[in-house]
Amino acid sequence: MIYALHGAVGMAADWKEFAQAMKIEGRSVARVDLWKFLACCPMPIGEFGAAFNKEVHSKEAVLLGYSMGGRLALHALLDTPRKWSKAVIISAHTGLAQEDRIPRQAHDAAWAAKALKGEWDAFLAEWNSQGVLEGSAMPDRGKLKVQREAVARSFMDWSVGQQEDLLERVGEITCPVLWVVGERDGKFVEVAKKAAERNSLIRLEVVKDCGHRVPWEQAEVFADLVADFLNENPVSLGESRV
Repeated sequence: MIYALHGAVGMAADWKEFAQAMKIEGRSVARVDLWKFLACCPMPIGEFGAAFNKEVHSKEAVLLGYSMGGRLALHALLDTPRKWSKAVIISAHTGLAQEDRIPRQAHDAAWAAKALKGEWDAFLAEWNSQGVLEGSAMPDRGKLKVQREAVARSFMDWSVGQQEDLLERVGEITCPVLWVVGERDGKFVEVAKKAAERNSLIRLEVVKDCGHRVPWEQAEVFADLVADFLNENPVSLGESRV
């Protein structure tokens, strides 16, 4: 079973086409609704890994996370290193230096206010206009409005500004990891390279003609990368490449 974690302002439905591609490969995808973890009360990002891992009972479970979901996936991997057989991390940040966290918290607090009290369509338009997100249209987010409180809370609780810098802990991950980034997503390419240098089990794949939203900008290429990775013998893994 592949457990797929969506990104910020995302939905479980974002993985629909990916799940269909994996079904052809004979693999099932559990599209996780991350908003349920924030539906009733705050959940600090440091507590997510333990909370999520308690819900996973599949043998040979594979963890996959995009952007915010990728950061949450790293927390799950580090909470119970041997729970997961393999992992796929896409366009995720390992964390900020201490001096950069407070400015980022303020930045994300502004997004939280817009998500909670702003006009929803205007909020979505502003979110998608960010340069890092250019290159691919995402499924309609109108239905996500009913979960706007959880979305807003995620900007506070799961902000990268609230996150411990996990780069020093990446070496603790004990399962093979496919770390995917788009070649036009320069900042995240550098983050991924640094992570791959810390753990020989991390394989880095930089997808051409692609930005931050790799699974949707290059859906077929991404699905093929994941399928090949999951079908490989773990003994052959551990060599990062670009």
